[in-house]
Amino acid sequence: MLPLGTAAPDFSLPDVVSGRNLSLADVSTGRDGLLVMFICAHCPFVLHVEDELARLGKDYAGSAGLGIVAISSNSIETHPEDAPDKLRAMAGRLGFNFPYLYDESQQAAKDYTAACTPDFFLFDGLGQLVYRGRLDGSRPGNGVPLDGRDLRGAIDALLAGGPVPEEQVPSAGCNIKWAPGNAPAYFG
Repeated sequence: MLPLGTAAPDFSLPDVVSGRNLSLADVSTGRDGLLVMFICAHCPFVLHVEDELARLGKDYAGSAGLGIVAISSNSIETHPEDAPDKLRAMAGRLGFNFPYLYDESQQAAKDYTAACTPDFFLFDGLGQLVYRGRLDGSRPGNGVPLDGRDLRGAIDALLAGGPVPEEQVPSAGCNIKWAPGNAPAYFG
């Protein structure tokens, strides 16, 4: 996992909705923090939480001082259901009010050490990592209510100027779908 305190890795990736390339500065400048979410269109874990992801955007993007960006790094060679047109349809269906970027080279996933979908990385206003972990304890079929408790607690603490809890539970989900021969060494 990316160590707490690590500076947010830069990127320049196309937004599947607008078609514009966006960088780290484009989505974080002037904000009190930045949430980077690695998601996709097909993963059952993402499908389970997709409505909560849209609520996060509605609750925090813009006026709350938090920049939010979603990135899909899955290989469309192995998983065509995660192609940019499918991501665009997902963003439209859910009403995402934050950019949804496509990481064709998978370099952003490597730079962030993203391992699964969904995977969450929260940075403070100085671009330092303060949270990398799960949304909450809900998983498909486990009966735990979906409320975003863990991630929302970290966001609320950050925006209130307080410390983000250091005890953080890693995300659980489907592995990033690496292009053949492209899996990073940390992935095993």
